[in-house]
Amino acid sequence: MAGERVKLQVQERDSRGSAESRRLRKQGLIPGVLYGRGKTPHPICIAERELRRVLTGGQGLHAILDVTLEGQKTTHPSILKEYQQHPVKGGIIHVDLQEVRLDQPIQARVVVELIGEPVGVTEGGVLSQVNREITVEALPMEIPEHLDLDVTGMAIGDTLRLVDLPVQEGVKFLDDPEETVLATVTMPTRFVEPEPEEVEGEELEEGELAEGEVPESEEAPAEGEEGSAEGAPGEQETTEE
Repeated sequence: MAGERVKLQVQERDSRGSAESRRLRKQGLIPGVLYGRGKTPHPICIAERELRRVLTGGQGLHAILDVTLEGQKTTHPSILKEYQQHPVKGGIIHVDLQEVRLDQPIQARVVVELIGEPVGVTEGGVLSQVNREITVEALPMEIPEHLDLDVTGMAIGDTLRLVDLPVQEGVKFLDDPEETVLATVTMPTRFVEPEPEEVEGEELEEGELAEGEVPESEEAPAEGEEGSAEGAPGEQETTEE
């Protein structure tokens, strides 16, 4: 469970926009916004090392952040609402923090981790995780870091749904319990090699002629020749007088 609060100091920034954000990142600062409860959003920036320390700690992305604006003493209990990552390098380039009340439930996406090796896998089956996250509702301090699903007893053809996930006290699952599939064990897909395509027309046997082809021994007469000389039409027999 979350259960631990992490201190995070941030700085206010005067301007917004892509040019300002690039300038801040070059200085090792991550731009962001702190959304208060009914208050005007605060444009902020956070030291990259400080943000990494907070989000890679034991509580991960579900940590309760005690946010303090530089130069102020007031603490704002907050959660990480959204974040953007660099499309190539993968590092965080922008964050949105949401101030919360610790006595009111919030909604969050929580990772489901599969535990154990299914019986069906040892028999040649394939384990697939269909949904890796589910939506839960709980008090900020009770949001789980992750949820464990034991798949050891799954045989080939078995399916585990959200209804099969053990219920945790104080945590409400918001997705459809019967329709949300978490894991399946299926037979491996067999690759069938396609048959070679046949060439149009039947393959000729050795010595067989194609349609319209003339045998070498029976070649057609050359142009201007009409059959044999014997009895050729148009040729008259002469007699000596």
